Amino acid sequence: MINQPKKKFYTPTEALQKIAAFCTYQERTFKETESKLRDYGLTEDEAGEIMIRLSRENLLDEERYAKSFVRGHVRQKKWGRRRIQQELKQKGLSEYCIKAGMKEIDGDEYYQNLVDVLEKKDRQEKERHPGKRRQKIQLYLVGKGYEQDLIKMALNDLGKAPEEEEN
Repeated sequence: MINQPKKKFYTPTEALQKIAAFCTYQERTFKETESKLRDYGLTEDEAGEIMIRLSRENLLDEERYAKSFVRGHVRQKKWGRRRIQQELKQKGLSEYCIKAGMKEIDGDEYYQNLVDVLEKKDRQEKERHPGKRRQKIQLYLVGKGYEQDLIKMALNDLGKAPEEEEN
């Protein structure tokens, strides 16, 4: 049996210092922060008080978190709207914060990301049959969170129209 290190418990004052550093390092959600505070051995009330203080001191802001998350995942990971919304919901953010975050998406940049991901997948795809190839690419893009109508538009723009593939 493997000996796991004992959890260290902190006083509310020690926990406040640790969690402030945790929140300063990168944006965090309330859910993440509360979980961390509970791991420190604090009661629900103690954790709640610390979270209120972090909010007041602007170290914890879910709207700012959502905006940052959206910008990062659109630019670096090139995710689609659906995937981003799903991830934000899983993180326990409110609809208001999710909507505020989604406003960070620039339509032109978003469509260009879709085209870039599509072209990259098209180069990598080994399937030779045009119909199956189109279907595989579409499934991949849906998995990345892009909307069906935009995927079809991008495929058509790149000359991957379904009519050409039937011949």
